[in-house]
Amino acid sequence: MADRFRITLAQLNPVMGDLAGNADKALAAWEQGRAAGADLVALPEMFITGYNTQDLVMKPAFHDAAIATVRALAEQCADGPALAIGGPWVEDGKLFNAYLILKGGKIASKVLKHHLPNETVFDEMRLFDAGPLGGPYAVGNTRIGSPICEDAWHEDVAETLAETGAEFLLVPNGSPYFRNKQDMRLNYMVARVVETGLPLIYLNMVGGQDDQVFDGGTFALNPGGELAFRMPVFDEAVAHLDLERGDDGWRTVPGEIAPQPDEWEQDYRAMVQSLRDYMGKTGFGKAVLGLSGGVDSALVAAIAVDALGADNVRCVMLPSEYTSQSSLDDAEAVARALGVRYDYVPISESRAAVTDTLAPLFAGREADLTEENIQSRLRGLLLMAISNKFGEMLLTTGNKSEVAVGYATIYGDMNGGYNPIKDLYKTRVFETCRWRNANHRDWMMGPAGEVIRPSVIDKPPSAELREDQKDSDSLPDYPVLDAILEILVDRDGSIADCVAAGFDRAVAKRVEHLLYVSEYKRFQSAPGTRLTQRSFWLDRRYPIVNRWRDPS
Repeated sequence: MADRFRITLAQLNPVMGDLAGNADKALAAWEQGRAAGADLVALPEMFITGYNTQDLVMKPAFHDAAIATVRALAEQCADGPALAIGGPWVEDGKLFNAYLILKGGKIASKVLKHHLPNETVFDEMRLFDAGPLGGPYAVGNTRIGSPICEDAWHEDVAETLAETGAEFLLVPNGSPYFRNKQDMRLNYMVARVVETGLPLIYLNMVGGQDDQVFDGGTFALNPGGELAFRMPVFDEAVAHLDLERGDDGWRTVPGEIAPQPDEWEQDYRAMVQSLRDYMGKTGFGKAVLGLSGGVDSALVAAIAVDALGADNVRCVMLPSEYTSQSSLDDAEAVARALGVRYDYVPISESRAAVTDTLAPLFAGREADLTEENIQSRLRGLLLMAISNKFGEMLLTTGNKSEVAVGYATIYGDMNGGYNPIKDLYKTRVFETCRWRNANHRDWMMGPAGEVIRPSVIDKPPSAELREDQKDSDSLPDYPVLDAILEILVDRDGSIADCVAAGFDRAVAKRVEHLLYVSEYKRFQSAPGTRLTQRSFWLDRRYPIVNRWRDPS
């Protein structure tokens, strides 16, 4: 029996629905593995289709085409190492999430996912049938067990594989990012290693798909749980990993352990990567956004430049008579620091025209929020016109605090195709701006140094829709608001939990009310980068019509 086994790990970025393109990526990785003398080339979960497919995978024409693409790929890879690739599989009228092992020109083995996640962003019970608890597959004389993603978070699949002869575990994943998730993955995988006594390789995909971004971080553990190898987070990479058989079984030959960035860098990278991929995968090369002089739009501008390059980002200042000189100065300073195109489109005359048009209808009524929102909606209209004329995707700039309580104008500043800071509370926006000013990485396409000057970060937040307006006129101060939202949204806590944490009950009730009555706005809002387990879209699904309020 062989005493050495080489596996080529392809931590790659598929495109949803691009069956031919994903197959080409798999073939290129396989060719690298063949050149390196690999026994097996491995790709992540559902790689042939992209992941998370949602209901697309249930469409017979789609999953049949995906299976046909895998069969054709098997023929292309007939002469060389085995190729393991995730994709759908149909058997006895049932649809499965499968890991398919290609060898000798055909699909030689298959693994069917047993545990189907049905929480947060996952609806796999809706999409797939559960496969049986199965045994290992053979590559040459080596028996490999492959719990598919969620299967490795449970004891039974890995234990069954160990009991039926698996010599090591290869776990293919489509595991999306949320803050500090890598530590959770590592803890679960160490548990599987300790329980089975087998080495384990955790292979994850990378890249953005709608709101989700897959962060890679592929790693290998030796018996006892020792980290032997780790690939970079977020980067596409192909690596060759060797296992050696000794008297006590297989062990991974120690390799490079890529450093693990802190949560601030990972969050920022997730926002950059998700925007870059959302734009690229939907066919947009350029972006436009309104640059107000405030901290949110400044951060989105920096993210856009880091994702796309300064030549592909247009920032537009749309001042009214309420726009302060400091905002004008700050917006221009940010645009210059980032090196983007900066357009100046005043809205005062347009606002007056709309107000005059509506004057007969509004006669006898005092000016109120209606007139303020006209300004925001004019800005949305003009930015969408620029987007349409130049083919540039409009980015929205509302943070999670604003999105949560509806402190945004629907059909106004909520207009746009993507919002990279949608899951970032305002207090984290401030700190993220400071982090970006102090740090630069090679994956950033923007300039190093201070790109968001301190006056942007330090001034009191304001929508500037009336004289001397401040966000704090309408909302609790952001440290209070964010702490309450963290309880109500991220922890699904109660008003009693807010009071127990030291917050005024009346303030918590008001925040709760704003949270619930804003659901219709979120339902119509742009998608945005998921950074937490309670982002606004698939993680948190609430009815729009809802009269219930927490009585505690």
